[in-house]
Amino acid sequence: MAMVEAAYRHHHLHWRYINCEVPPEGLGDAVRGAKAMGWVGFNCSLPHKVAVIPYLDGLGESARVIGAVNTVVRRDDLWIGENTDGKGFVEAISEITKPAGKKLVIFGAGGAARAVAVEMALAGALEVIIVNRSRERRDILVDLLGSRTPVMATGHNWENTYQIPADTDIVINTTSIGLYPNVHERLDIDFNTLRRGMVVADAIPNPPRTHLLGEAAARGCVTLDGLQMLVNQGVIAIKYWSGVDVDKRVMRDELNKVLVSQA
Repeated sequence: MAMVEAAYRHHHLHWRYINCEVPPEGLGDAVRGAKAMGWVGFNCSLPHKVAVIPYLDGLGESARVIGAVNTVVRRDDLWIGENTDGKGFVEAISEITKPAGKKLVIFGAGGAARAVAVEMALAGALEVIIVNRSRERRDILVDLLGSRTPVMATGHNWENTYQIPADTDIVINTTSIGLYPNVHERLDIDFNTLRRGMVVADAIPNPPRTHLLGEAAARGCVTLDGLQMLVNQGVIAIKYWSGVDVDKRVMRDELNKVLVSQA
């Protein structure tokens, strides 16, 4: 919320970004109310990312594949659902390396993993390995990627300490392991299988410097924190709503202030 309002102020958009707690039984009324009040759009978080879809008039390409919405935008008189979770990640990592032709290892199989994997696949990733302890959730995501995107997708067990394949280009953590306040939690992987030159990304925004990124940097990997993914999600959403390309630095600086105040 703070980073979006900072962008509004910086770009002289006389708008407000407000937080509304909506119970599941009130979701339909909330969507209709937003439309009646002339909102240009809104974000929605769990548990509404899937439940909101029946109240919308259409979905963007990736939101349709992912099966979840986190951003709704008014186009003419229609509510269209988009998903900026994965788009924000692709934009962030594209500043380091292009996804096209890359082999990825993704830890996790939840909503964040689904969004990131789908968007990376649509951006041209060659191969995606989904590593998750729940075989059912892992296989659902692998099947989705295989049937709805051009990527080669496989699932790996995560019953023991995971060994990252030597030919991996990009390693991505989409689990909550290490998220504040549990900052001392560690992924069960063999960190010595992280090779110099690999790109290692963590979707966790707080703390920005997770244990995974510290281990990766010490081994000569190129690292990407979750803050930039979060900033990019906001940038893309504001672009959808206003058409304005906002200054990412303004939003990231505001996020850093918020995280310092919470530390």
